Amino acid sequence: MNFDISKALETIQGWINELITLLPNIIIAIIAFAVIFFFGKGVRGLIIKLTEKHKRSQNVGIVVGRLGFGVTVILGFFIALMIIVPSFTAGQLIGALGISSIAIGFAFKDILQNFLAGILILMTDSFTIGDQIMVDSYEGTVEDIQTRATTIRTYDNRKVVIPNSNMFTDSVTVNTAYANRRSQYDFGIAFSDDIDKAKGIMLQVMGRTEGVLQTPAPDVLTVELGDSSVNIRGRWWTNPTIAEVLSVQDRVVSEIKKEFDKAGITIPFPIRTVYFNDERETKERSDESVG
Repeated sequence: MNFDISKALETIQGWINELITLLPNIIIAIIAFAVIFFFGKGVRGLIIKLTEKHKRSQNVGIVVGRLGFGVTVILGFFIALMIIVPSFTAGQLIGALGISSIAIGFAFKDILQNFLAGILILMTDSFTIGDQIMVDSYEGTVEDIQTRATTIRTYDNRKVVIPNSNMFTDSVTVNTAYANRRSQYDFGIAFSDDIDKAKGIMLQVMGRTEGVLQTPAPDVLTVELGDSSVNIRGRWWTNPTIAEVLSVQDRVVSEIKKEFDKAGITIPFPIRTVYFNDERETKERSDESVG
């Protein structure tokens, strides 16, 4: 079998000549795509920056910015392709994609699901970047809502990446959704102590503690007659961030304990009475009953 190497060289030379012919178009296409890409990126950043000052419109800005950037990149890709191959039409690309659309759909099912869930999360404004949320066993501050997943920083400074499909279908608790948050703590006093006096002390302490909101006003309730104490619940409102909630609770509980000590109000320990029966006495009583 004879192999004509000259024909192979001619074919390769033809490819090189075509590449050289297309080289100016390729360079122009790359430049055009780069300009369109950075233009879309700048528009996205501008939209997000204009809306980030307003929490209610921040998510809308992220959605519009990302969708605008995606459309711009796709448009830039088509323009670059038409510069390189002037005879190319969008209909040809759509026809080519239609052949493998089923395979692509199966391959990118999870990606598309998470992407759509991320768009819906941003559009429904369930929570936004900076909110403190709790989902599954994770609790922390939302740092970013990406196209695939939502990133939260836990209170012990760990990064958790949760797929958007989980965020959209599972229950999410948004701790900072409202302007204030109620906290409560139960104090047990002895049965012999004055309940009204204890309530008055608790109200005074909560009313003067830094960080406790006066509207809604703090209140106290007698919630239970326990085994060894009368349980009184103090309730107060604070700003909703976890740092503020824990800080105010520390001050409230500490001050109430100090004021109880000054007023002679006892916080009793649980009391258990244990009876020991003499086995011999029990046996004798059992014999007498039989006789």
